Amino acid sequence: MLFCYLDASRQNLMRPQQLITILLAGSVVLLSVQCTQSPSESTLPAKHIADAARMAAIIEPTVSASVDSNLTLRLWAVDSLVADPVSIDIDDVGQLYYTRTNRQKHAEFDIRGHQDWEIESIRLQSIEEKREFLHRALAPEKSGKNQWLSDLNGDGSHDWKDMTVERENIYQLRDTDGDGLADESRLLVSDFHEEVTDAAGGILRHGNDLFVGIGPDLWRYQFDDQFVRQKTSISHGYGIHIGFSGHGMSGIEVGPEGKIYWQIGDIGFSGKDQTGKLWHHPFSGVIVRSNPDGSDFEVFSYGNRNTHEFTFDEYGNLISEDNDGDHAGESERLVYVVNGADIGWRTHWQFGKYHDPQNNGYNVWMDEKLYIPRFDGQAAYIVPTIRNFVNGPTGFVYNPGTALGDQWKNHFFVAEFVGNPTRSGIHAFTLKPEGAGFAFGSSSMIVSGVLATGLDFGPDGALYAGDWIDGWGTKNYGRIWKIDSKTPATLRTQVKQYLAEDFSKKTIEDLAGLLRHEDMRVRQKSQFELAARGDSGAEALANALQSKHQLERIHGIWGLRQMAGKQPALGEKLVPLLSDADPEIRAQAAKWLGDMRFKGASATLRSMLKDPYARARFFAAEALGRTADATATEGLIELLRENDDQDVYLRHAAALALARIGNAGKLVSLVSDPSRAVRLGAVVALRRMQHEGIKEFLKDKEERVVVEAARAINDDESIAGAMESLGAALLESKFTSEALIRRAINANLRLGTTASMDRLIQYAGRESAPVALRQEAI
Repeated sequence: MLFCYLDASRQNLMRPQQLITILLAGSVVLLSVQCTQSPSESTLPAKHIADAARMAAIIEPTVSASVDSNLTLRLWAVDSLVADPVSIDIDDVGQLYYTRTNRQKHAEFDIRGHQDWEIESIRLQSIEEKREFLHRALAPEKSGKNQWLSDLNGDGSHDWKDMTVERENIYQLRDTDGDGLADESRLLVSDFHEEVTDAAGGILRHGNDLFVGIGPDLWRYQFDDQFVRQKTSISHGYGIHIGFSGHGMSGIEVGPEGKIYWQIGDIGFSGKDQTGKLWHHPFSGVIVRSNPDGSDFEVFSYGNRNTHEFTFDEYGNLISEDNDGDHAGESERLVYVVNGADIGWRTHWQFGKYHDPQNNGYNVWMDEKLYIPRFDGQAAYIVPTIRNFVNGPTGFVYNPGTALGDQWKNHFFVAEFVGNPTRSGIHAFTLKPEGAGFAFGSSSMIVSGVLATGLDFGPDGALYAGDWIDGWGTKNYGRIWKIDSKTPATLRTQVKQYLAEDFSKKTIEDLAGLLRHEDMRVRQKSQFELAARGDSGAEALANALQSKHQLERIHGIWGLRQMAGKQPALGEKLVPLLSDADPEIRAQAAKWLGDMRFKGASATLRSMLKDPYARARFFAAEALGRTADATATEGLIELLRENDDQDVYLRHAAALALARIGNAGKLVSLVSDPSRAVRLGAVVALRRMQHEGIKEFLKDKEERVVVEAARAINDDESIAGAMESLGAALLESKFTSEALIRRAINANLRLGTTASMDRLIQYAGRESAPVALRQEAI
């Protein structure tokens, strides 16, 4: 077994014979970190920093950080224990895990430094195509051209084989003496070094599993506190393109129903699930989920550029902050992510003609304003941002209920990373319900002057933050900060005790009582244990549905959903809740009955499409789509009509449900419906189905509907059977929308026929047309 040591002078890992002592403030301090040669071997007990408190006391005054007057900022892990922390996760006993990348320079290429690769990279459709591309672009015979790539394997050639040398690392940090400072670091895993391996991203400790997101796979390790055992890929296909650095896998979370959620940025995903079904999203990021063993996989949402992390609130709402496209004038987007959402971004909007002076400068993302909150006329197929907020979001968490102090309850926290600590920090903000979605509440910057990366709450109720220190590149050192309240919430000591306990030893009665605890980590831990108890646990969860405590009832719903994968009949216990007096309980029951594809509640769900509570209508529509209930078609159309295109979430839910039901003939017949909102919904549904009948909507009397149909026919993989109609619309259309005309011009280019060339010539000669569009036609 190989020992490695990290020294305080911020040098690289050294072998034992290179071990040195550091003179620090008059004391000789031994600094060391162990690592293992093989990820299948266990680490030996790690050696400690002899005087972590003294080191922290020296470092803290040198950091020019500011903190909210109600909070404190203290160093928890000093530079010598931490190296380049990316994502962090803290387990139930306060041990911190983080990913550290070594491959940033020699494997996680940034396309901005390789613009000659752009076109070929964008064409890539799978990990195997990416592997073939790298073998070709970095072939040994091209070594002379690729001197920029270090000869890491020492064979005298600068080629793709040098990308298989450096490994990614996973560390565990511990405070072994309980003094409030980490004093031990163990390198749990040093692995992941294929030529297609991306940089280390997300990490999650969940029970006896350690989940690690390092493209092209999500890995599941069997783990206890001393041993990292066999690893298994539970999902493959992440990171197809050479894109912007830092757009890889990250943000692993446990969902309300016990599934694992994770994401990849806009370097794309294309992979098969355990049933052999192909999920193909090569041109955007995705948020996906599955059971912990990889079964029951699905793409939950897509169209994100780089949602580094996301989180769930106490009602199971998934909130994210997505990085912008780095175009002048835009900002990052705060998004309520719902099932099936298209958040709007596509990889190719980053590159190509936008920096080519000989081509047009039209940028779909910017010119069609897909990056800003909802406005009348915005593309209907996307779920838009709630608000443009902060820049360079990385870590993202939600207060579980008792963390920090009472004033921070119901707050989200996001790290702002812009490469410079003086312009970076951590923001706290709130959301407030608005229709079926949310509006922005209030915000404040609680920490500034720290280049924060990952965030997580510890069982002690403090907020922990990784610190990249400065810049964008790796540097072999970093820190972990602890942010805490000057007036801690009263239940924090009790919560810490509960989280550290073995709940498998608790009685059913004790577990049931904890479903109403103020901290959602305790509630969730109780829920998960009850779900593991079989019939007795199911009975306790069902009993919780009768409680007067709303959150206890909600965890009862989630727990029964968690068990329904093996016991589908448990859905029957949720059906009565669809008529509950509490509107949120109606909404939750509808959501999770749909999630389990329970078909025994169709009639009640159809009636809920007129529920006075918008979230209940939303989740009823979603549920009817999840079960592909054809009898709901008219009700969903009526929901579109009554909504009148006001609530984007209701429009999304109804259109997606109609697409999942799949009655294309009915949708096409809506071309004559008097409601524009209905026709728009039909277009969005047909776009989802990739059905050529969408071409009928190119004849619509309103420009907005025609533009939406043109987007659907031209964009993404396109709808080939409708392309001729879109090309013909160049001359037939009475409308002047640039978004429409550009797509009609593009359709004629792609058709490549004599007729399409004639249409381009005629349009180019139309003196009334805008000069820029006539030039585009030429």
